[in-house]
Amino acid sequence: MGLIKYIAGRVGVYLVVLFTGITIIFFLPRFMPGDPIEGYIGRMQYQAGQTLSAEDVESLRASLRELYGLTGSLPSQYLGFIKRVFISGDFGPSLAGYPRPVSEYIATALPWTLGLLTMTTILAWTTGNLIGLFAGFFHNKRIATVLEVIGVTLYPIPYYILALVLIILFAYIWPIFPLSTTIMPGALTMQKVGEIFRNSFLPGMALVLAGFGWNVLGMKAMAYSTKEEAFVNYARLKGTPPFTIMIHYVWRNAFLPQITALALHMGMIFNGAILTEMLFSYPGVGSLIRSAIGNGDYNMIYGTLSLSIVAVATTALAIDLLYPLFDPRIRYK
Repeated sequence: MGLIKYIAGRVGVYLVVLFTGITIIFFLPRFMPGDPIEGYIGRMQYQAGQTLSAEDVESLRASLRELYGLTGSLPSQYLGFIKRVFISGDFGPSLAGYPRPVSEYIATALPWTLGLLTMTTILAWTTGNLIGLFAGFFHNKRIATVLEVIGVTLYPIPYYILALVLIILFAYIWPIFPLSTTIMPGALTMQKVGEIFRNSFLPGMALVLAGFGWNVLGMKAMAYSTKEEAFVNYARLKGTPPFTIMIHYVWRNAFLPQITALALHMGMIFNGAILTEMLFSYPGVGSLIRSAIGNGDYNMIYGTLSLSIVAVATTALAIDLLYPLFDPRIRYK
């Protein structure tokens, strides 16, 4: 019964987060300067050599406002937006790329962001926690001090600063990796896999280094405090080997808060991935968000930001629902 209550509570919070986030997204673009429809008409007139008549412009303006759900009062626009998002999942056509729908742009960009984010999060979380466990359990060793210094140094540095440092070092001073991502279309061959890896290395390394620091420091602190617990001292006095104590006594208790920390940091990790994609011109959702804001493309902003909220909230929910598998106190509460 306690487990069902736990799951119901988490799912309820998940739905509230989705509704609140998507509501904020609806109002956010309206604070941006300029009118996207007028901007689009201005570009059309420029391309047509100012040959559109006043009647044509007015007809085009009315059609575009109807097409992009900008007619009627603000509450009616909001209700139409909520209906489209939660019932049909349709964000309509892109203003900058008309008539191509927003969903096609997202379907093309999403695998790049998911691949980059998944690989770097797993790598940073796994290596950071393993090194933090070692540094906390053997805290008197010199190597533990060195690892802690590395973690303290990397922890406060923002994603974009690390990305800029990597660009300067490995794209300008030592031009080993490309400055921006350029992947040619075509079949997925081994040569193309190598090309994707080479283009993704710097953005991936920026994300790994940014997440590495707080994983090392968090696990080190937990491992150090756990190894001083009475049950660990009891195992040590019984002659249990140090490696067994570290894995079976310290790690199993110390890594639980790290799972919670991972869920809490998912939003920051996703934001870091978005910024990193912008800096490296990586063909993911971050690049779509940048171009959508620059063009005042409301539908693209709605689609990409809604996807971001759903992705972060769903990942946090999945981690929350998996938590009872690691912590039996929740299963039997």
